[in-house]
Amino acid sequence: MITPRKALVMLGAAGALVLTALPAQASDIPAPGEIAMSPNIEHVTNVPKPGVLTDIHTDMAFQGDYAYVGNYAGFSIYDIKHPKKTTLVSSVVCPGGQMDVSVYGNLLFGSVDSSRNNDSCNSTSQSASIKESWEGVRIFDISDKTNPTYIKSVETNCGSHTNTLVPDKTGENVYIYVSSYSPNANFPDCKPPHDLISVIKVPLNNPTAAAVVGTPVLFPADRDTNGDGIPDDGGYGGVSLPYPNGKSATSGCHDITAYPEKDIAAGACMGDGILLDISDREHPRVTEVVRDTENFAFWHSATFNNEGTKVIFTDELGGGTRATCNAAIGANRGANAYYDLVGGKLERRGYFKIARHQADTENCVAHNGSLIPVKGRDIMVQAWYQGGISVVDFTDSANPQEIAFFERGPDNTAPPLSGGFWSAYYYNGYIYGSDFNLGLDVLRINDPRTNQANSVKFDLLNAQTQPSYAEHGRD
Repeated sequence: MITPRKALVMLGAAGALVLTALPAQASDIPAPGEIAMSPNIEHVTNVPKPGVLTDIHTDMAFQGDYAYVGNYAGFSIYDIKHPKKTTLVSSVVCPGGQMDVSVYGNLLFGSVDSSRNNDSCNSTSQSASIKESWEGVRIFDISDKTNPTYIKSVETNCGSHTNTLVPDKTGENVYIYVSSYSPNANFPDCKPPHDLISVIKVPLNNPTAAAVVGTPVLFPADRDTNGDGIPDDGGYGGVSLPYPNGKSATSGCHDITAYPEKDIAAGACMGDGILLDISDREHPRVTEVVRDTENFAFWHSATFNNEGTKVIFTDELGGGTRATCNAAIGANRGANAYYDLVGGKLERRGYFKIARHQADTENCVAHNGSLIPVKGRDIMVQAWYQGGISVVDFTDSANPQEIAFFERGPDNTAPPLSGGFWSAYYYNGYIYGSDFNLGLDVLRINDPRTNQANSVKFDLLNAQTQPSYAEHGRD
C-alpha cells in the first residue's frame, strides 16, 4: 500500500502541488534515512560533513560562489559555483558553539556562546563563573578561501548566541548586533537582567580595531528593580515555565534580523517580538513590542517580507530538542506566526506549522529560513530540523500555504532528537540546507510560483541581513 506521503516520492514532477490537503498521519513517516519530497523539488547533491569537524553543523552565509557553514567545532567553506558539483574548499577547526556565521568582504564573523578558557582556537570549555572565561565573536580573514586566518576576537556580555551584520551608510564600517541570553547571578560577565544587546563596530580598513561601542538596553520595563525575580512590568515572570506549556522570560534576544535599506530590524527575544529603528546604527531603538501568551514559548527568529510590511516570527518550542511536530502539540505551537505591520504596529494574522507528523525520536520545530525572491508574492523556505525543509507562500498572511517540501526519515546516525536541518536558505537559484550530521544539501525547486526567482542574483546573503529585490510592477 502506498501512503499519501510516499506517493509524493514516486510521482515525479507532475504539475502544481497542493500540500495542505495531505493528511498528517504517523504511518506516513519515512523510514530512517529515506528521502520524501514533493514532486516540484529536486535533490541536487549532498556533501557530507567534513571529518575534522566533529560536532553538528549550524547556520550558513553566502558570498559570490561560496557558501560558509558554521559548526560547533568551527566552520567550512564550500565552492558552489556549480551547485550540482558543490565541493569543500576548507574547514577551520575552532571550537566554541554555536558558530553562527556572517560574512562581509574578506571578513567572517563567528558567534561563540560557549564559555572558554581563552579566545583561541585551542581553547577548552570553562565555567562562566570564572571571571577570566571568554565568549563573544571571532573574526577571520577569508581572502584566501583555502586558508582562512583568525585575526581578532571581541568579548561580549553573555557571549554571542547569534550575530547580525549591519553595514553603516558610509561604507566605512559594519556593525555586529550580538544577541545572547540566559544570565546568571554567578556569572561575572553575564548577570541579570541582561536586557540588552552588544553592538560591535568593525572598521573595514582596520578590522583588528573592532570593539564593542554600545550595549543598548532594549527592555527597560523588564528590569527587576526590587529583586523578587519578577520583571517590573509583570512580563512572563522571572522564571520560565516548564515545557510544553510554558512561556520564556525575556533576558536578552535570541536573534535579530535587520533590513538595513529600510532602517528597521525585528528581534525575537525569548518572551517578546520587537521592532527596532536602526537608522542610528550604534543606537538601535525599540518601536514596538508584541507577546503571544496563547501559543508562543520561545521567540526564536524573525524574517521580513520584501516590502517590509510583514514579519514572520518563529517559536522554537522545546529549544530544538523536542518532538513537537505531532498531534499532541498541535498546529499553532512550535510554529510560525505572521504579523502585518500596520501604522507601525504589529498585528497577528495567522500561524503555519508543517502538517506532516514526525516520529517521537525526531526533533522538529520552526527554525531558520529566508525569502525566495518572487515578484508579487511572499514566499519563504525554512528549516524544521528533522521535519525537513518547507516552502511556504504567505502572500495571504492569514492563510499561509505550503507549496513544497523535502525531508528524510529519522536520523539514525545520531542519538534521538539530535538531527535535521538547522537552516534552509535560497541563494541564486538553489536551496541550501545545513544538516546537523549529514552535511550540506543542495535542492532545486521547479514550480511556476517560484521559477521567476531564478533571474534574481545576489552577491551576498547573510539571512539575518535582509537585502531587497526588485518589486517594480508588483501585481
